[in-house]
Amino acid sequence: MADDKHRLTHIDEEGRARMVDVGDKDATHRLAVAEGWVRMLPDTLQAIRANKVQKGDVLTVAQIAGIAAAKRTSDWIPLCHPLQIDAINVSLTLVDDIPGVKVEARASLTGRTGAEMEALVAVSSALLTVYDMCKAIDRGMEIGPIRLVEKSGGRSGTWRRREA
Repeated sequence: MADDKHRLTHIDEEGRARMVDVGDKDATHRLAVAEGWVRMLPDTLQAIRANKVQKGDVLTVAQIAGIAAAKRTSDWIPLCHPLQIDAINVSLTLVDDIPGVKVEARASLTGRTGAEMEALVAVSSALLTVYDMCKAIDRGMEIGPIRLVEKSGGRSGTWRRREA
């Protein structure tokens, strides 16, 4: 059996999936930051920049989609606890070098379990919304990577991604 640090907490003693009991954990302030990209043709990026996408304002709709999804993370991920988010900020940046759109989400709350999944779901939803709104122009768009950048709070403390 793996030591406690590497034990899979969503698996019970018989190997079945379970929701973790967080009842004995202290409520602490928690923050998570996630990011992701959608790569596209330069013409697609230009259409977004010029607000010429037929479905409307891609960046605003994707931002709202990310915020709404973060608030419903436990509906997306079956073993996640429903959390009361204090704040969720979703920002989208047009990046010529990719070319594409970078999404960053910052989720914060005070609670017994973290905000990582909320930030990751926000990024995922925003990226999927960009794809949906632009697919008539560019079906070859690529989404990813989607990743956690940092998290703080809780028993495990602070973690930050180190770039290679």
